[in-house]
Amino acid sequence: MIRRLLALLLILWALGFAWFALFLPQPHGDEQTDAIVVLTGSAGRIDRGLALLRRKQSEQMLVSGVDRDVKPREFAHAYGVPAALMACCVTLGREAIDTRSNAIETSRWLARRHYKSVRIITADWHMRRARYELSRQLEAPIRIIPDAVRSNPSLTVLMREYHKYVLRRLAGMVGI
Repeated sequence: MIRRLLALLLILWALGFAWFALFLPQPHGDEQTDAIVVLTGSAGRIDRGLALLRRKQSEQMLVSGVDRDVKPREFAHAYGVPAALMACCVTLGREAIDTRSNAIETSRWLARRHYKSVRIITADWHMRRARYELSRQLEAPIRIIPDAVRSNPSLTVLMREYHKYVLRRLAGMVGI
């Protein structure tokens, strides 16, 4: 009986990992949202958010998880953001150090502005957990549009992220 249970758990784990690795979230179209939130990390995320902001697909953009030492002027220079766009529309969030605190920082930022929709931008392999964490933190109903930046994650990255995702879902089920 125990062997069968363990075999079933192993099969479920393998099928879950196959789903996770083979069907990574994809980039989203140019749908309009109230806000854009970019989670810092791998390449292409900030560039994607700024491109959408420049095309007026959103009013504001939060970059969550920016290092405290990065000055707005340095950020603007590094990404070619005009001073006017930086001043009106880009917020550098410095409170987050991980995905969970990204969600907390984002939720507070959205609540202060009373936004009803948000586009979240992160790497394809990170999107499921980031979206889950954000959905758990939101106090008001806000439509979340996942916009994944394509990457080429290694098997190690996928395996690590799959385990983090499964553990967060299980923790969520028991209220942690």
